Amino acid sequence: MIDQNPRAQDAPGDAALRAMFTARKQVFIDLLKWDLPALDGRFEIDQFDTPDARYLILLDPDDLRHRASARLLPTSAPHLLGEYYAHLCTESAPSGAGAWEISRFCLDPAQSAVERLSARNQLVTALAGYALRHGITDYVGVAEQGWFDKVRHFGWDCRALGEARRDAGCDLLALHIRIDGGTLAGLQRTGIHAPITLYLEDGGETAQ
Repeated sequence: MIDQNPRAQDAPGDAALRAMFTARKQVFIDLLKWDLPALDGRFEIDQFDTPDARYLILLDPDDLRHRASARLLPTSAPHLLGEYYAHLCTESAPSGAGAWEISRFCLDPAQSAVERLSARNQLVTALAGYALRHGITDYVGVAEQGWFDKVRHFGWDCRALGEARRDAGCDLLALHIRIDGGTLAGLQRTGIHAPITLYLEDGGETAQ
């Protein structure tokens, strides 16, 4: 797992980021048919891939292929929920220094079903661990109803911020995940917890 904070314009030159943006194009544009731009026809990069973004990227340890990734955005900066989907919230969404948005949760489609499940669990665990290390107390996001029904049963404190609404052919809702000292234990109880080694930009590493 690589934790990165690049400038968006440098991203296609970095191997891990290039693999992530390629996988995002394959999943969100090619597979799910989202109406999104593709840089050079290869990379899914949007206006929220800015210097404020953080990326958690899970790579295969043998050949460094992309397995899973997610983008984190501070709610103090422009983010999807605040800019485009605030109408999904019938109650106030958490905001401020301790609240970040999860978006572009991406599982590489080239994997088998078993591999995708393993990658999903590792990425969820990494998201919880990252939050605990960096003082993030709340995650927010936008999800399709089916994905939310899975996420809320992972073992962490997850709830909807409003009713699902139809948008572009999908039932979307805003979600809130509370992160605290019991989050990892909750993931363990449901079998989601899958610790990995996180390699940091400064050359250090830590176990999730």
